[in-house]
Amino acid sequence: MKKIVLSASLLLCASALSAAPVFTLVSPDFNDNALLAKKFAGNTPGNVSCTGEGISPALGWSSPPALTKSFALTITDPVGAKGLGVDHLVAYNIAPQQTQFSQGELAQGKGFTGGKNSIGTQRYAGPCPPAGSGAHHYNFTLIATDLAPDALPEGLTRDALMARLKGHVLGATGLIGRFGNGL
Repeated sequence: MKKIVLSASLLLCASALSAAPVFTLVSPDFNDNALLAKKFAGNTPGNVSCTGEGISPALGWSSPPALTKSFALTITDPVGAKGLGVDHLVAYNIAPQQTQFSQGELAQGKGFTGGKNSIGTQRYAGPCPPAGSGAHHYNFTLIATDLAPDALPEGLTRDALMARLKGHVLGATGLIGRFGNGL
């Protein structure tokens, strides 16, 4: 009888654990690993690889880890700059009650403290891959932290942000968008 009760208890615990919600990042503008629309590409004057409108895609998230006090969001192209990588957004101090960014908000610098991206701005910089380089992968990574939403100073690079987050990360989720010029 004890074995049956113990087995039933373990089964109930396992079911409760597997039913826990998963921290998820989504976009109404693109599916995971799908192509980004041209309007989300960069629009830097004088750069022939920046063929878009520079509008940031909308993002939403749900089920962050318990005790989350702020979020950080990065967008990177790991093969950009001929393999050195490009940081398109470094954003942090995002309030714990925030669950989304509307289309264009990241490009306007709203709702977060801006870190320094690869081109030196503190807001979203859209993809600008060279023509003929194929579709690059843009990694959208949302990190839940135990840091207060005013804990970090503006202007941190992605590397400096990651160093500051060490020991303060509660969980992360991601989404990949692809874009290439000439596809």
